[in-house]
Amino acid sequence: MLTKKQKQETVAKYQKAANDTGSSAVQIALLTDRIKYITAHLKANKKDFAGERGMLKLVGQRRRLLRYVKNNEPEKYKKLIQQLEVRK
Repeated sequence: MLTKKQKQETVAKYQKAANDTGSSAVQIALLTDRIKYITAHLKANKKDFAGERGMLKLVGQRRRLLRYVKNNEPEKYKKLIQQLEVRK
């Protein structure tokens, strides 16, 4: 599980203003961190099917948020996927 400090660092990196914790970019970054953590867990625990299903739900949620950002702020979308290394 991600620690509180790791989450705070991610939020600080992607937030627009000091109190911004819920913008699309922040949400996508936090989901990406969680997905990376669960992916590492699943490599070690191949039979954790519940964990795999949870990860797939997170991937779907991130996909929806990325689609929203792509449709409303294309420049921000390009910058975000480069920073997070989500797409090639």
